[in-house]
Amino acid sequence: MMKLAKWWRGNQESNRGSARSQMLHDPYYRLRPEEIPIAAKLGIKIDVNQAGVDDWLRLPGLSIHQARSLVALRQSGVAFHCLEDIAAALGVPIHRLQGLVPVLQFCYYGSAGELAPPINPNTASVERLIQIPAIDLFLARAIVQNRQQGAYKNLADLQRRLALPGSLTAEIMHYLQF
Repeated sequence: MMKLAKWWRGNQESNRGSARSQMLHDPYYRLRPEEIPIAAKLGIKIDVNQAGVDDWLRLPGLSIHQARSLVALRQSGVAFHCLEDIAAALGVPIHRLQGLVPVLQFCYYGSAGELAPPINPNTASVERLIQIPAIDLFLARAIVQNRQQGAYKNLADLQRRLALPGSLTAEIMHYLQF
């Protein structure tokens, strides 16, 4: 009985090592739900705004049809800003995707497709601010001029002080970091 227990533990360790190796080295390895935390610890991330069909198919519970839909939306210019966006695009309840959060990465890209690091509106120049989609020269100047009255505390403070409509605030919020 003791030999059987040792064999079982050894076999389990071997299987875990094999799964980890597959997660890291096999781009077509389909993760199981219980492997998501392990994949996250191994540094596996899926950038939702750059993911291809094969990337989406690594995730448990996503069909080929859903993966193709997400890629088609992204290629048509739709940016995913949060888990709710993906749930809406797929027409599924958000709780169904909640377990995927540890491996999903929401990065934002400029108009030329390059990674757009967040901009601090308390220190950015007018030239830097107009690189954000939806911020024109007039708004960039207003941001710089208004911050002379004191630093913006957060997005809500910036919106209130500049009297920005909610739709514009929603467009720029992912590009700002306070």
